[in-house]
Amino acid sequence: MSRFTEDGEVKAETLPSTLQRSDAKAQDTFAATLDAAEEQYGDGERARRTAFASLKHGFEKVGDHWEPKESKGPSDDQAAGGGADGRPTAGGVDANASKKHLYDLAKKLDVPGRSAMTKGELVDALQKANDRETRKARES
Repeated sequence: MSRFTEDGEVKAETLPSTLQRSDAKAQDTFAATLDAAEEQYGDGERARRTAFASLKHGFEKVGDHWEPKESKGPSDDQAAGGGADGRPTAGGVDANASKKHLYDLAKKLDVPGRSAMTKGELVDALQKANDRETRKARES
């Protein structure tokens, strides 16, 4: 099933809610990759993982939506290593970003205790903040 209209626009209702609240480029990236992955792998988890991996190469999750990253590339060790070997991902947080960038995002999302956190703690706190914001947006 294509996620695009005949005019080439993304059918927003076919996307995860976090992407429905994101810009057109993020939506296009996810939808095009998912369509191609489903042709190759069939409809299922592998196709969705492939689409999210492609999305996370150029975008990071900020709260309840996806924003362009400062520089493209793998967002965490799982993405850098490739494959589906069960290693945990950073859930859309760009774990390879600088500590300052992560701190700035934590400030934007009002993460308590951020000034005393290590880089790894900031990544974990941002994941939790993103999940919280996504839940709130879905309830609205």
